[in-house]
Amino acid sequence: MTGEIITLQIGQCGNQIGKEFWSQLIKEHGIDRNGQSVKEEQADSVREDDTSVFFRKDGQNRFTPRAFLFDLEPSAIGDVQTHFPGFFNERNIWVSKDELGAGNTWSKGYDYGVESQEDFLNMIDKEIDATENFEGFQLLHSVAGGTGSGLGSSILEALSDRYHKKIVTTYSVFPSNESEVVIQPYNTILTLRRLIENCDASVVFDNNALMNLASRVFRDPNTSYQQTNQLIASVQSSVSNSLRFPSYMYNSLSSIFSTIVPTADLHFLVPSFTPFTSDFISEAKEFKRNTAYDVILDLFDKTNTMVTRSNETPVYLGIFDSLVGSVDQNDVTRAILKSQQRVKFPAWSSTALHVNFGKKSIYNVSPNSDCVSGMMLANTSSVTMLLQKACSGFDVLFKKGAFLHMYQNGRMFQNDWEEFLESRETIQFVIDEYTAAEQENYLDEVLIDEENMVGVEDAVDVNGDNII
Repeated sequence: MTGEIITLQIGQCGNQIGKEFWSQLIKEHGIDRNGQSVKEEQADSVREDDTSVFFRKDGQNRFTPRAFLFDLEPSAIGDVQTHFPGFFNERNIWVSKDELGAGNTWSKGYDYGVESQEDFLNMIDKEIDATENFEGFQLLHSVAGGTGSGLGSSILEALSDRYHKKIVTTYSVFPSNESEVVIQPYNTILTLRRLIENCDASVVFDNNALMNLASRVFRDPNTSYQQTNQLIASVQSSVSNSLRFPSYMYNSLSSIFSTIVPTADLHFLVPSFTPFTSDFISEAKEFKRNTAYDVILDLFDKTNTMVTRSNETPVYLGIFDSLVGSVDQNDVTRAILKSQQRVKFPAWSSTALHVNFGKKSIYNVSPNSDCVSGMMLANTSSVTMLLQKACSGFDVLFKKGAFLHMYQNGRMFQNDWEEFLESRETIQFVIDEYTAAEQENYLDEVLIDEENMVGVEDAVDVNGDNII
């Protein structure tokens, strides 16, 4: 049985992403913006989709998201509530009493979280009580501001401590080069430490790559965050497709992430998506209809990736694809064989591509319903470019001692700046770990016995596990 997932939307960015995420999910599950089912359901009817993963349902066919909306000022949450009247559980919405925000400072958001931690945990406990097979959390936030980074970090620590046996995943947005927040390198470094230490998988997005991709997808040079958030929501929808439209494969978070996360430290995942049809975004443009063969290969193109990379031949530690539409298994087999010839895997890793054949919603009918779209989560060493960029920005500021006074009143910085130094070391360790993972002797210390060695798989198993 697929378990329930609780969503936490934190800060302006997290709640704006959440707005697009829930807009996508209600389309796919036939739900109005107020939570009512769009079609009257018979008592003995059986749905093909599983709404219980993300929604609670009452006796009047009214659906309520298993979600929490957190912010330190009310505007973003107010916008979500206006768009979804009566949709969210009011008890799961929290705005700080003074409603002044975090001033883009990590320490202010973090301190708010520590002060309100027991209130948050009591709220979460009540939501978990309404589940039957609770599996884990997904947290939506930005790493560069004050609330998504600081409050998000505090909540991540609390989740890791209180519910350590449950899976915690994040959808984390990294800032663009044109960000106006001068202290974003500090916020990012402090948040990255929590993403490393307190979650099981982190799907990362780079605003530079998102803006470039959105300008192509929408064919509009004046891209907006609403558009980029639709791209993020498309990834979220695709990751959870096999949970909400379950089959015998990939019907839990653990079954997905265990295929692409080789060690606890190497859990940063880079998403790609193509093409964006009207099933996923509004105002979708006409495009050449692709086969599954085309889509799988196109997912490796860096122009379809949502994190900027410079390396033309990155090393892949694990790959998970989710395809929806009219998929021909022969096309998938050919594409995987071709990918294995092109893609670089470390010698210790399997060369498997894990492929889920997703299902289209009967409620989300569009002119593109038979078109093939694909999403890829890649665990790749190219993510070090994103991590190194954060470290480089931090190093420049910290060396000069610039803007440190903005953190001096934070409870984590009462005595010294050790928290900054430890966070920087933690991220450098992960960068070094990804670099080491490219080497063929990476697992020599772990895999001592020959029977434990991870070998290269040569057999095609498309009819079985969809794995090569």
